[in-house]
Amino acid sequence: MGQLELFAQRTFAEETERTTGGAAGWQDPPEIRLGKVTSDGLLVVRRPLLLAPLPAPWPEAQPHGEVMIELKLAGNHLDRKAIARALLRRQAREVQRLEEEDASWLGEEPLWLVAPHLPPWLQSLRRPERFAPGCYWIEPPWQKFLWIAANELPLLDELVPFLLARSGQALDDFCRWVAPRRPLEWVLTMLDYLPMSTPTHEELLWRFGKAEDPVIEARRQRLLDFLLETSPQKKQQLQQEGQLTATRASLRLVLANRQLTPSQDDDARIDACTDLATVERWLGRASNATSVSDVLG
Repeated sequence: MGQLELFAQRTFAEETERTTGGAAGWQDPPEIRLGKVTSDGLLVVRRPLLLAPLPAPWPEAQPHGEVMIELKLAGNHLDRKAIARALLRRQAREVQRLEEEDASWLGEEPLWLVAPHLPPWLQSLRRPERFAPGCYWIEPPWQKFLWIAANELPLLDELVPFLLARSGQALDDFCRWVAPRRPLEWVLTMLDYLPMSTPTHEELLWRFGKAEDPVIEARRQRLLDFLLETSPQKKQQLQQEGQLTATRASLRLVLANRQLTPSQDDDARIDACTDLATVERWLGRASNATSVSDVLG
């Protein structure tokens, strides 16, 4: 800081107290740590015409060379401080671009803030303008930015990067929808990081069989082991299902050895029975019964 700036600050400090009679005062500001002011990423626009047919918000990037992206995922703060920091990062990037390019650049750095929903305080303070499902322009003009409410976006392949910011039931719906549309390795990463509900996590994990790739299979097995360790109920359920499967197999083996052939209805009844004690009782009868009806009776 130069001597002129220091002089101006000192004068401001001295004159403010006198001029306002103490109604206002000068305070040296706290240091703003700007050693690393970076956004989550920059959307670099290479062929803007190709964005036109895509669902919103993609077409809004057409007029720009780049768009600053701020991701506020499920669980992140959406208070005024978080938004103010995002606006500060946008302003810092604008200064950086002015320094990088010639002074004739008169553009403004567009900011897209992706979050699960639009917070109530922002709705009342800024009066967002909705122009597409989940897409809102936030005014005033000198601080305009685009808010993308992921929970309101439609489930479309083109919007997957934004849909990752969903939360709650909307996130569960997205995870179930996207799982069959992406490679297993991608899905396992999603299961690792996205805060979906436990039932959805379990459902998706059990949906996939053994992977051929040993690395991917090791990841899948690790997730399964973690699930069993953290979910005693699921572990008990699997143990019971395993016992049921083994007891049904033993029952059918005894019936076959005794040349007792179950009908289609008998087979369906054996498969439908989920009470282990009942299947064990049938198994005990099978060694002495003369017909399948005696066993299942």
